[in-house]
Amino acid sequence: MASSEEDGGGNGAVEEKENGKKKKLGALATTWLIFYNVAMTAGWLVLGIAMVRFYIQKGTHRGLFRSVQKTLKFFQTFALLEVIHCAIVRTSVLVTGVQVSSRIFMVWFIAHSIKQIQNEESVILFLVVWTVTEITRYSFYTFNLLNHLPYFIKWARYNFFIILYPAGVAGELLTIYAALPYVKKTGMFSLRLPNKYNVSFDYYYFLIIVMFSYVPLFPQLYFHMLRQRRRVLHGEVIVEKDD
Repeated sequence: MASSEEDGGGNGAVEEKENGKKKKLGALATTWLIFYNVAMTAGWLVLGIAMVRFYIQKGTHRGLFRSVQKTLKFFQTFALLEVIHCAIVRTSVLVTGVQVSSRIFMVWFIAHSIKQIQNEESVILFLVVWTVTEITRYSFYTFNLLNHLPYFIKWARYNFFIILYPAGVAGELLTIYAALPYVKKTGMFSLRLPNKYNVSFDYYYFLIIVMFSYVPLFPQLYFHMLRQRRRVLHGEVIVEKDD
């Protein structure tokens, strides 16, 4: 799910747990993660400023995606490194991989590939949500790695998602929905029988399945973040049940 707020993927932890004990990251790993998170914070900040400037100058959202798409594609694709970072901070490769790949899917296989939907308001909605979310998230990780986390950044990290997460999911779903007629009409990314591989794939129905996958995933991730919020901001001890 592209709008996920799961902790750990940005690799902002100064310490990792090993056999129930906290273990500090090495100097090299910490230095790299600080550089990465500073770069990502700056990248999304540049993207956000570009979006604001475009709207002020043009007075419309039409053409906004096209104007910022290079920056968006670079920094969102660069986030693939977070899967590798899982080996450093011992976070879930599966969860991080799903989150990063779903974002890349939205950028490259929806917004980039189906140009007819680039001016949809839903595209601007998830872009704004992603931008605010990532500036907050990566700045949180940066200050956390520097052992100097301002309370406002922590507060923003664990409060903004309450509105941003549902809004981002709505933007993504509406964008995929808007893409369906074009995908069905063109048959893009689909493989029809007969063919030499003797395999068929229908991108139209694949997108429908992706949309339905939000139904079980959204509540799980959203309530997980609410539990994290209570633990971090209010000091509650949360007992996670094993599935």
